[in-house]
Amino acid sequence: MVEFALRNARVVDGTRAPARSADVLVRDGVIVEVGPLPETHGRQDIDLSGLVLSPGFVDPHTHYDAQVFWDRDLTPSSWHGVTTAVMGNCGFGVAPTRPEHREIVLRTLERVEGMPIEALRLGLPWVFETYPEYLDAVDALPKRVHVASLIGHTPIRHFVMGDAATEREATIEEIRDMRAVVEGALEAGAVGLSTSKSPTHRGAGNKPVPSRLAAIDEIVGLALALRGAGYGVLEATYGPGLFVEEFADLARRTGRPVTWAAVLAQRADPSWARSIVARTRELGGDVFPQMACRPVVFQLRLDDPTSLSGLESFKELRELDDAERRARYADAAWRTQARADIAADSLWAGRFEDAVVEESCAHGALVGGPTLGELAAERGTHAFDVAVLLSLEDDLATRFRVILANDDEDQVARLLLEDGLMLGLSDAGAHTSQLCDANAPTYLLGYWMRERGVLSLEDAVWRLSGQPAEVFGLRDRGVIRRGAVADLVAFDPATVGSRGPERVRDLPGGADRVIVRSIGVEHVWVGGTCVRRDGVDLDGVAPGRLLRNGAG
Repeated sequence: MVEFALRNARVVDGTRAPARSADVLVRDGVIVEVGPLPETHGRQDIDLSGLVLSPGFVDPHTHYDAQVFWDRDLTPSSWHGVTTAVMGNCGFGVAPTRPEHREIVLRTLERVEGMPIEALRLGLPWVFETYPEYLDAVDALPKRVHVASLIGHTPIRHFVMGDAATEREATIEEIRDMRAVVEGALEAGAVGLSTSKSPTHRGAGNKPVPSRLAAIDEIVGLALALRGAGYGVLEATYGPGLFVEEFADLARRTGRPVTWAAVLAQRADPSWARSIVARTRELGGDVFPQMACRPVVFQLRLDDPTSLSGLESFKELRELDDAERRARYADAAWRTQARADIAADSLWAGRFEDAVVEESCAHGALVGGPTLGELAAERGTHAFDVAVLLSLEDDLATRFRVILANDDEDQVARLLLEDGLMLGLSDAGAHTSQLCDANAPTYLLGYWMRERGVLSLEDAVWRLSGQPAEVFGLRDRGVIRRGAVADLVAFDPATVGSRGPERVRDLPGGADRVIVRSIGVEHVWVGGTCVRRDGVDLDGVAPGRLLRNGAG
């Protein structure tokens, strides 16, 4: 028997109940008592005076499907108090995958989720083909934190339809076969199904990802497997033919929760988010739009224009060699067309004007400001042209910090107060060289709770633990109560937050990524095992489990 008592903490239990001073007794990985505890000899006592003790945080929107094989600690998420990560979002994943489709699946992750292709090739061992085999492989890995997995629509389509997955709608027979794959995945332990209709999701060969070719009848057909199983969630990225009305209908027809990405605050259109929230509330049902608590920031380099590849003028650039790409950038006629494409795109319009240089060898004096718009005004040109010319002078190595969404803090603050929205979209494990939002938990606590006072401590912890655990059916997690699993975080409310971004080269093959470290996350327990003590991760501990169907 392993038993310890956490004493003198300010306990915030994940249910929005008022914080209280209490002790917590843990025995064999389970919380057995919450309240004043008598002094008892023969067990370890840990003094948490001055700290908040909360449930471990649940990140419902990650893309660790491949990274879990080479980074058993699931960093940076585990540094920020995350004890359960849900992966397989947006219809993507690495299973089920037949050998002949492996390269196209990896290319899709490269293009859509910004994962370095060589790191994927070197780091992902293809010891599975079916989805149950994938879950078994993940289950067998030593892990610092728990993982739960959604099965993605895009690999299902490749698995059943082959090359036709990126070309057409499915037949009735193919939908039947795909549903059987989903049913098998749920039986094996998937916590749900994910899909995407986002126009920005283009995969290998710049083709729409397979899920975008699905008719609504196909999505409904697969989602009804959740109804048959009696558990699981549908996660989606919205797009044409799959938005607020369809999500409400899917929730009613399946009897299961639906969560979708994402409601983002847009300074250019302040009424959009508000109208979406109102319409979702009006339609009813267990529908939980996701939101981000941080500005959506990309670090863009023009030697890798993947994030711009949805624009017509950029579609072919990624396939060109360096010399051809430089020639295209130097062509004034091409830049004119590119500017027009950017101005016509709802995501990118106006973004270069507010962008700044983030990293540069040739332009160190410009790092952090002025904006490209200010530089363009000085030079009598356009902000995008400034970005191109600065890049050409730096061998295309200059990085620009571009804010794509959530650029209106007042809107974000209002969204955080909407109970029907769920904190998500950290995208941890994706876009690794361009951004790092895996620090969303500590950012929420440090900025929105402590500095801005928008959220109470109780509401902030509920957003990070109790709410996502309930939506995803993660049983006995996300709460501090008798009988719950002892996934726990002790943090200092006076200092909790995030450090600045760092660029490191620790992916397979030495590929780079952006990481953010935490401040004030003092202790973390996963299933009752301490994995972080006094702000330092402990070596050689791997208590994390695969949560099959939300339990494990």
